[in-house]
Amino acid sequence: MIMGDPRKKRKQYEKPRKAFQKERIEKEREMKKVYGLKNKKELYRAETIVRTKRGTARKLLALSLENRLRREKELLDSLKKVGILTGSPTLDDVLVLTPEALLERRLQTLVWRKGMANTLKQSRQFIVHGHIAVNGKKIDRPSYIVEADEESKISWYGDEVMFEQKKHAAKKGPKAAEKENELKKQFEEAKPTEAKADANAEAKE
Repeated sequence: MIMGDPRKKRKQYEKPRKAFQKERIEKEREMKKVYGLKNKKELYRAETIVRTKRGTARKLLALSLENRLRREKELLDSLKKVGILTGSPTLDDVLVLTPEALLERRLQTLVWRKGMANTLKQSRQFIVHGHIAVNGKKIDRPSYIVEADEESKISWYGDEVMFEQKKHAAKKGPKAAEKENELKKQFEEAKPTEAKADANAEAKE
C-alpha cells in the first residue's frame, strides 16, 4: 500500500450468516426497540464482542489450569471493569453472556435508567447534543460503554436540561409495582383503625 493512501477501516461486527430467519429478525427488531438502537449494526457489534468473549472463555477452558490462570484473570477483570460481571465470576459466567449484558452498559441505556430522560430516543438526543458527562467529561457517543466505577459519575454537562420527567418501566419492575400497591392498600386499611384508636383515647381522657 502506498504511503498516504487511506486504509480501509476494519469492520467491527459480523452480520448473521443467514440473511433471512424470521425468528432472528423479529428478535433483532425487538432488541433494537428495547435499547433504542439507531440501526442493527449497533446490535451486531454487541453480538460480535460478546461472541468473542465467549470464544476466548472456551479456549481458556481447554487449557490446563496452570496455563490459563493469568489470561483467565485478565478476561474476568476486563468484564468486571465494565460492569458486565460482578462478584466472583468464573469462565462459566462468561459462556452464558448475552448481547443484552453489554447493551445494558451503554451510556444511552444508563442515562435513561437513571431517569435523566423519559425515553431511550430522548436519552440518545441528550448525549449526541453534548448534554451528558461521565466523570465531568462530555461524552457524545450513545454507544459509550460505562465502566462500573463511572456509573455513579454520569451527570449533566453544564446546565441541567429541564424536561417533564415521567416514570418509566425501567424504574419499577412488575414485582416492585405490585409490592408498592400492596403497601398502599395496607396503609389505607390502617387509617380507620388509627382514627378509632385516637377516639378511644380521647374518650378515656
